[in-house]
Amino acid sequence: MRILAISDIPERVLYDDFSPERWRSRVDLVLSCGDLDQEYLEFLVTVLDVPLLYVAGNHDVSFRSQPPGGCDDIDGRVLRVGGLCIAGLAGCMRYNAGREEYQYTERQMAWKVHRRGYRVWRAGGVDLVLSHAAPVHCPAFKQCPAPVGSGRRCAHPECPSHLAACLDARDPCHRGVDAFRRLILWHRPRYWLHGHNHLTYGWMPRISTIAQTTVINAYGHYLLDTAVRPLVRRMSAEPSTIPRPS
Repeated sequence: MRILAISDIPERVLYDDFSPERWRSRVDLVLSCGDLDQEYLEFLVTVLDVPLLYVAGNHDVSFRSQPPGGCDDIDGRVLRVGGLCIAGLAGCMRYNAGREEYQYTERQMAWKVHRRGYRVWRAGGVDLVLSHAAPVHCPAFKQCPAPVGSGRRCAHPECPSHLAACLDARDPCHRGVDAFRRLILWHRPRYWLHGHNHLTYGWMPRISTIAQTTVINAYGHYLLDTAVRPLVRRMSAEPSTIPRPS
């Protein structure tokens, strides 16, 4: 299946400069990871004429009263599309509001994951998870006094099982969700697509891995062909080879 994953910002190539000949033969499904305008989603589902599934981001409060037409909200759902079993988890970590604004505490996120875990089990597993927030990458996250930020060398080597390079955001708003990492370790989806952490914030990987799951930051857009394994950029533990934010 050829999936167009989108998140956070509308792109001219998919809107103002949209070319039907370029895109219609290349996309079977659109997955939105949140924080995109209703008009943008409705435009894409109309011109591409393929299913569009989405989860809401922390800037999508208007979707509660006026969801995008022709699109399917999959928050809390597990469904099968074209042979893929897909699960959805909306929102991000709470930083200045509550659940009505799609912001959750870690405990609330853990409860969301627990409830969806049963549905995943009943479905016989999950191939792809769609979320707004990213999963926590570092296995020592709970023992970490403070993440140093994506791409920087870990400043807390005393923590057991720490990663050589930090892949977790420093600020509470963009910090990953520990419950998402546990879901990955329990159910081992092939792919995890998320947004929220803009690639323009600094050095962040487009593609990374947690266990055997390929984690893709869909900021802007990303084309995923499930028949082809995405290329993951490996990072050395040597400080001189760890990219720094610009």
